[in-house]
Amino acid sequence: MANLLSPRKYTCPKAQGTIYHHGAHVVDWTPDGHDPVLWMSETSPLDSGSAIRGGIPIIWPWFAAGVNGISAPFHGFARLSEWRLVRTSVTDEGITAKYLLIDACPQKYNESYRLTYEVKLSDEFEAALTVRNTGNTRFSFEEALHTYLRVGDVREVVVTGLNGSTYLDRATGHAIGPHPQKGDVTITEETDRIYHSTNDIDVHDPVGGRRITVSRTGSSDAVVWNPWAEKSQSSPDLGDDDWVGMLCVETANVGEHAVTLNPGKEHTIGFTLRLSALEPVE
Repeated sequence: MANLLSPRKYTCPKAQGTIYHHGAHVVDWTPDGHDPVLWMSETSPLDSGSAIRGGIPIIWPWFAAGVNGISAPFHGFARLSEWRLVRTSVTDEGITAKYLLIDACPQKYNESYRLTYEVKLSDEFEAALTVRNTGNTRFSFEEALHTYLRVGDVREVVVTGLNGSTYLDRATGHAIGPHPQKGDVTITEETDRIYHSTNDIDVHDPVGGRRITVSRTGSSDAVVWNPWAEKSQSSPDLGDDDWVGMLCVETANVGEHAVTLNPGKEHTIGFTLRLSALEPVE
């Protein structure tokens, strides 16, 4: 049986948070005076042999089954690896934690690299993943910070900031596209879209009574995902009605936007989450 995981919990006057070394996985960010911002499955297996369902999984070095369609494990091995905590800082202003992963899983990915993941939890949330090529040959990878946002009712959510962009549709039974996004995004069925956009994204959550803004850096793609009812009911680490209370807005570089690094070079992908009062969507 795999070892059960123990999280590291942080508290400061402006926020609290919880992070596992397993996958350097952030599972909670709760700013003072607010409800939790990240969604977590109550049925997620919290053991060293499984991926955690919810929070912010680190997807690397491939997305889904990779550009070749056969890479395993699904979404890469970074979220299944044990990262090393190299620095923490807790002040009145916020919490900073820095994690490191070096040359893990060479049987799956025989490249020389160093991954550095830094998160800051305060009245805003920041995450940055830096990949450095420490070898002698160039290599390519896909990446995503797979952020599960907690919402009151996903059927009432309106996502703005993607109008006019194009997307690939990965939902069951849908034509992959690319398709043009016309107007705002609403969730009315299983949704699994890769948007080619660098814009800020606003998640307007009327039931939750707030707006969540996702600002991305080093990212050419944004993935919007919700499993809807049928997939929730068929997934062992999701409750039957879990789909109602969450929406994934992922910061990503996938497919044609996979990153190629020459020896000695590095690349950083990251995002910031901000909360604000809900205003009418124009």
